[in-house]
Amino acid sequence: MADLARKVAEGDRASIPPLVQAMSPRVLGIARRILGPHHSDLEDLVQESLIAILRAMPAFEHQSSVLHYAGRIAARTCIASRKRARAIEDRRQALALEPADKSPPQGMRPAEHTLANRRREEIRRLIDTLPEEQAETLVLRTVMGYSLKEVADTMGVPVNTVRSRVRLAKEALRDRVAELSPELHAWKGDL
Repeated sequence: MADLARKVAEGDRASIPPLVQAMSPRVLGIARRILGPHHSDLEDLVQESLIAILRAMPAFEHQSSVLHYAGRIAARTCIASRKRARAIEDRRQALALEPADKSPPQGMRPAEHTLANRRREEIRRLIDTLPEEQAETLVLRTVMGYSLKEVADTMGVPVNTVRSRVRLAKEALRDRVAELSPELHAWKGDL
């Protein structure tokens, strides 16, 4: 298998199918252990892992076995996927509307409560129009209250990338609010 890995690293496309076939059982086993045997995205993540492994082959220094190297990349890919899924679910929960029949909090008039619900729904809808990475970053940073480092660690990107994504997301939201939602534009708050 090491010879196949060297050939793939050198650009030999004919060596890709046999290398993938040799690594697939190991990658599938790791994905099943991390994600569970019935995970809905299991096959997609195995493919994503195999692609990541093939892309990383030129950097493989043969200090471990090819299967060990492939296993580490597959594990990182699956763990990153779980983190992304968790962040998306946290975002959805954080932005979820309260049930319509719930009475307003004490001290809030019904009209204010209705307006707050409409604003929350409009903000959620606007955030959903952002590119996924910007939306996740913005929600983790502003809604969930994560520090820049926590967002960077969760998403597996540098802190400066987090800063850039938050800035781009806020700029895009400001523009969209001004264009689409005059009601929100008057109330743009922290945007």
